[in-house]
Amino acid sequence: MGSAFGVAVVGFGWMGRVHTQAYARVPHHFPGLSLRPELIAVADEVPGRAEEAAAQYGFATAARDWREVAADPRVRAVSVAAPNFLHREIGVALAEAGKHLWIEKPVGLDAADARAVADAVAAAGVQGTVGFNYRNAPAVAAARELIAAGEIGTVTHVRIRLFSDYAAHPEGALTWRYERERGGSGVLGDLASHGVDLARFLLGEIASLTADTAVFVPQRARPTGATAGHIRATGGELGLVENDDYVSCLLRFASGARGVLEACRVSVGEQNNYGFEIHGTKGAVSWDFRRMGELGVSRGTSFQDQPVSTVYVGPGHGAYAAFQPGAANSMGYDDLKVIEAYNFLRSVEEGTPYGATLEDAVQSAAALDAMVRSAEKGTWTSPAG
Repeated sequence: MGSAFGVAVVGFGWMGRVHTQAYARVPHHFPGLSLRPELIAVADEVPGRAEEAAAQYGFATAARDWREVAADPRVRAVSVAAPNFLHREIGVALAEAGKHLWIEKPVGLDAADARAVADAVAAAGVQGTVGFNYRNAPAVAAARELIAAGEIGTVTHVRIRLFSDYAAHPEGALTWRYERERGGSGVLGDLASHGVDLARFLLGEIASLTADTAVFVPQRARPTGATAGHIRATGGELGLVENDDYVSCLLRFASGARGVLEACRVSVGEQNNYGFEIHGTKGAVSWDFRRMGELGVSRGTSFQDQPVSTVYVGPGHGAYAAFQPGAANSMGYDDLKVIEAYNFLRSVEEGTPYGATLEDAVQSAAALDAMVRSAEKGTWTSPAG
């Protein structure tokens, strides 16, 4: 079974639950891992929430204050699933306390926050993994290999989309997500951060970009109590939505490829419509998260009128074999977080990073900051500043 390894979760909304369940499942899917996660502590500032989590999942300790987790010598690693505005403070403090860090994107409100956490992790000599889960899909891994092998030729252009309706209802509560000081840049941090990571993971660095942003639901009602997820609120005091509902961005890659990235949190009729279409000089590859185990692939020598085939991923792609024995068996969102947990624990076990790192978070945040600057000035800008 391997040696017990104390872990904790800070912030127990939906994502905290996903991390907890991933820790529990890792030994089942990756039995060769020598570290066996042991649920030591859970912290959440909402009264009663940590106690409920401890009772349901078996954490040894429940707390209101994350600082108790930082001070607990039994805890070796911590998942941070708290709101964005707390990422920097919590992430830096946990790293300085010698805890390995699995932290959700976007790692703070801007690139400075992400850099502070990355520097703290590096200075402490601990491992850090970031929640860019879509890169963990076996089909995405297969697309990356296909591109790298030159099977679609030289990449010419890409379109990346992240459309959702989680904020589309006009009665959606004015939670921290819609405040600039606590929620950062809105849909940019929530969704476009994933798009930037997919772009970099598949195609390399972004050299420059130009962006446009918009707020389509300008006012929302303030909630009257504790919130979790995307709750509704009626009758409360109306407040202004301070960050963006929508972003569209033109990308120029260091390779010379061009791209379009578009993200929206108020897309009525769209539920988790995430994916990409990548075109090259000899073919194309596409992926839709809602059909997670499939790739659309066009390759050959026809160029014009060249057909597209559906490829079902299988045990030879990414971490698929840890979940299913044969191609076209379905995987789900939570499986991607199990892969992420495995990469995190393997990083700790071997002392070398696997999966998305804090440096990936810094680069994603730098691109988001560049989008904000570009939208304000109406110009092309570089993620480098």
